[in-house]
This record gives sequence, C-alpha cells and structure tokens, in this order.
Amino acid sequence: MSPTVFRKGGYRFFFFSREERRMHVHVAAGSCEAKFWILPKVELAQNRRFSARQLREIETILEENLDELEEAWRQHFTG
Repeated sequence: MSPTVFRKGGYRFFFFSREERRMHVHVAAGSCEAKFWILPKVELAQNRRFSARQLREIETILEENLDELEEAWRQHFTG
C-alpha cells in the first residue's frame, strides 16, 4: 500500500506502508521517482531520473509542507 499524502506541482508525494522506520517520503512524476528523508532534516536519499532543478523544486515543496508530512506519517504509521 502506498497512500498519497498530497499532489503539488505535478508531483505525487506518498509513503510505502511497509518500509523502514526513519521518517521519509517518496515523490513521483512520470517515470521519475525520488526518496527524501524528512527528519532530522529534508535530505535526498535516492533519485531516479529527476533533474537537479526538479530536485530543488521538490525539496522546496517538502520544506513548505513539512508539518503536514510529519502529521500524515504519524497518523499512517501509528494509527
């Protein structure tokens, strides 16, 4: 299961339900996908095909929506 947290700027931000415990989010658009750590700071973990410009844009979106992402993570993984 991979619930979508939100969509913004043509990107889908989502979690995988059964993955590692460190807080992170996946981002997809077309054939591109990336994984970002959320805590202790927003940081790129993996990238598949996003350009440097797109990664900067995604990081900005993540930082602007950090509270929403943290809350969604807690609700999804702790019930």
